[in-house]
Amino acid sequence: MTANFLVGLREGLEAVLVVVLLMAYLIKIGRRDRLPFMWAGIAAAVGVSAAFGALLTFGPRGLTFEAQELIGGGLSIIAVGFVTWMVFFMARSARSLGADLRGRVDTAVAAGGGALVLVAALAVGREGLETALFLWAAAQAQGGQSGSPLLAALAGIAVAVVLGFLLHRGMLKVNLGRFFSVTGFALILVAAGVLSYGVHDLQEAGVLPGLHALAFDVSAAVPPGSWHGTLLKGIFNFSPQTTWLEAIAWWAYTVPVVVLYARAIRTASAPVAPAPSSQPAPQAAA
Repeated sequence: MTANFLVGLREGLEAVLVVVLLMAYLIKIGRRDRLPFMWAGIAAAVGVSAAFGALLTFGPRGLTFEAQELIGGGLSIIAVGFVTWMVFFMARSARSLGADLRGRVDTAVAAGGGALVLVAALAVGREGLETALFLWAAAQAQGGQSGSPLLAALAGIAVAVVLGFLLHRGMLKVNLGRFFSVTGFALILVAAGVLSYGVHDLQEAGVLPGLHALAFDVSAAVPPGSWHGTLLKGIFNFSPQTTWLEAIAWWAYTVPVVVLYARAIRTASAPVAPAPSSQPAPQAAA
């Protein structure tokens, strides 16, 4: 369940950092009286995210097998799209995230408490909804065992909360840029496995062909119930029996996304050129 722990840690830390930035900025500008509005927005975001996760888990029950596989495959592909966007967003916007958030808080504080509730709810709720969707898709790819993946994700979120508290207190220094860069590559591999399983779901639903056209079958070497089979399944959603369409989807996603992500990280980490001076150059002595 390492993949679910990683998703919970990564997404949880993003949300916690947003909360830390909001709290620190409100305290800095002397508006502690607005903190209850911030916490109300965060509580609303957590509640909506939990309700969305429950809807995903219990909503499809009672439908036909084909309908469940169609919903599962479609939502898995949507989840991969969201997490891919999130990974690239953090790579490109990490530097300006704090400034953007502070600008929104200034506007919200001037508008009133309700506006701050909305800002906090939207900032944290986006991460929460993405997390709920991707965790559900990852759990489906790992066989639909909802208990262990959920516990692993909650453990990751708990670690993120502790790290956020230590960062807020100044008791911990973390290179967040490097952390998000490394976990971004790991999440791309997790997302590739979710995409592959989403394709498999659509094949079982009859939407895509090739359900019985296997690219490889290594069940004898990697039994699904073995420790290494469970480890590969838990981290990368690896299936010992993989169809050609699943394998094509995995490679077609992983290779270009990894290349583009590495390029985005290099671009984002490049030093910013200083602005040209507006003062005239000194005249040379005669």
